[in-house]
Amino acid sequence: VQLQASGGGLVQAGGSLRLSCAASGRIFSSYGMGWFRQAPGKEREFVAAFSWSGGSTYYADSVKGRFTISRDNAKNTVYLQMNSLKPEDTAVYYCAADPWATAQAMGVRTFQEIDYWGQGTQVTVSS
Repeated sequence: VQLQASGGGLVQAGGSLRLSCAASGRIFSSYGMGWFRQAPGKEREFVAAFSWSGGSTYYADSVKGRFTISRDNAKNTVYLQMNSLKPEDTAVYYCAADPWATAQAMGVRTFQEIDYWGQGTQVTVSS
C-alpha cells in the first residue's frame, strides 16, 4: 500500500483544513486507516482512525468534537476534517494503514507496529 497525504497548510486559530490520504496498491477496504501527527520535539501521536470494516471511528481526546475522519472506499481515500483548529494542533500529519485493524487498535499501536505510512503533510495554526 502506498499512501499520499495532502491538504496541509497555514491557517489561523479557529479555522479549518481538510487533509486527504490517497491509497494505492492492495485492497483499500481491508485496511484500518488512521491519522497521526508529530510536533517538533515531540513523539508521533495518534489523532483519529477508521476501522477496516468502516463501522467505527476512534479519536484522541484532544481532537474529539473538532476533527472528523471519513473514508471513501470507491476513491481509496481517507479524509481528516479539522475544525476549530488551535495552535497546539500544529504538526506534521501522517496517514497510516494497517491490515484488518479496528479503529481502537490503530489508536494504541506504536509507530513500529503499523505497516504503512504516508509521507506527511505540514499543518501550521497561527494564534
